[in-house]
Amino acid sequence: MIPVFDDWRSVPPEWKGGVVALGNFDGVHRGHQALLAQARERAASLGVPLVAFTFEPHPRGFFVPDTGPFRLTLLPAKTRLLAEHGAQAVLAQHFEAAFADLPASSFIEDVLLSGLGARHVVCGYDFTFGARRSGNVEMLRAEGARRGFGVTVVDPVTHEGEIYSSTRIREALRHGWAREAADLLGHPWEIEGTVELGDQRGRTIGFPTANVALGEHLRPRFGVYAVRALVDGQEGRGWRNGVANLGKRPTFGKLQENFEVHLFDFAGDLYGKVLRVALVDFIRAEMKFSGLDALKAQIAADGEAARVKLAA
Repeated sequence: MIPVFDDWRSVPPEWKGGVVALGNFDGVHRGHQALLAQARERAASLGVPLVAFTFEPHPRGFFVPDTGPFRLTLLPAKTRLLAEHGAQAVLAQHFEAAFADLPASSFIEDVLLSGLGARHVVCGYDFTFGARRSGNVEMLRAEGARRGFGVTVVDPVTHEGEIYSSTRIREALRHGWAREAADLLGHPWEIEGTVELGDQRGRTIGFPTANVALGEHLRPRFGVYAVRALVDGQEGRGWRNGVANLGKRPTFGKLQENFEVHLFDFAGDLYGKVLRVALVDFIRAEMKFSGLDALKAQIAADGEAARVKLAA
């Protein structure tokens, strides 16, 4: 795991004087990947480290705290993806009132230059910074020319005329379009969380499930999905096929959201472990059943449907 810092003042000297990639990077989608590729090339040409500079919590969650869960990637997943695309360290700047009020000029002078010693910065065409979003790419370019640091602004990355964006991916997931979301992301969308103790009803009907904490993840369309899951980061043991249900379990009159994952041909204890669950395809919408027998029959059918989709 690469080093992660939560404040620009805590970044040690060995990570200063490099290339800084700027952005929220929610999802680390194909547009972000293009930005990181340019930052990686610049860092290699200069022989300096590449630091990804992002924000935690996401500024949207800070400014609109009652917006509801919307994150595509929480920090562990974001860090892992940033590393996969070339970042050697991550500055997940703690985003609170004092930082939000920082003037744009101070972001450049104090944070990027005095704090990080940035030799080159890379950002998207729409990147803004500083109090009330008063700083933009034009300001960065002008200050770079004046102060002697390089600036690369990455143009919109498009597919079939549409810009890759976190907003588009959220919209796809809210419709249950898991494969489209994966295509936009460049990787399957995952929910990563700790397995919690549930009501253990699945065990009584021969279909044990792991209840995965949803946290601040976006809620995709409620229903049943074909999934692949990785237990506690055990890449060497491979991803396991399974089926998952996301919803409020209306058959049992539940009101709380649950994400229940059943791994095929798995008998281990998952409580307290971290599960990465990749949504592969949508099977059906959430349903209310007349009784337990109808539910059990549908669960069996869902499992078979998931196996077919995962084999495709």
